[in-house]
Amino acid sequence: MVKNSIKYERLREEMVDKQLKRRGISDPNVLSAMAKVPRHLFVSEALMDQSYGDHPLPIGEQQTISQPYIVAEMTQALELKKDDRVLEVGTGSGYQAAVLAEIVFRVYTIERIYSLYVKTRKLFDELRYFNIVTKYSDGTSGWSDESPFDAIMVTAGAPDIQKILINQLAVGGRMVIPVGSQQDQELIRIHKDEKGFYTENLGGCRFVKLVGEYGWRDV
Repeated sequence: MVKNSIKYERLREEMVDKQLKRRGISDPNVLSAMAKVPRHLFVSEALMDQSYGDHPLPIGEQQTISQPYIVAEMTQALELKKDDRVLEVGTGSGYQAAVLAEIVFRVYTIERIYSLYVKTRKLFDELRYFNIVTKYSDGTSGWSDESPFDAIMVTAGAPDIQKILINQLAVGGRMVIPVGSQQDQELIRIHKDEKGFYTENLGGCRFVKLVGEYGWRDV
């Protein structure tokens, strides 16, 4: 594994200052996590020097690692607390789960692509993220055995708001999910209370499609 060198520390500092703070990311816990997690270790060696750029990158299997700002925006939108238990649907590169793990008590993350699941579990262990629990499964069904969750993050574009996931939120819980077509989505934040839930539109975004029983079909 490539060590967390001074070079990459500098690139992280620039990322936080130029990409995050200037666009309104102000949660100190989010900024601290983004400054700490070695993003370059979550991409291939050939892409390490591009890993802190203001753009997504391919990670194989037709999946991507989201641009840093989107990771920070979605994390901030969850209004996380240190004792929260968070479900992530779509482990992907593992980077988003690592950022969450720097902030909360425990992260439960689900990946449907076996090669990514194996790779990220190994990386989490190497980086000593022992508060990340992984599962190889269809994430659109959530993780009912571990529910309710304080927060849920969906890291792929869904055709609609996933009621099965809202049912796994605790009262007072928050969820962020991209909703729309397979090409473009709106980032939706959901708050759940005793009476039900309400939504907020955080703006346009573009994610790979959410594939599964309650998402898009893999055709």
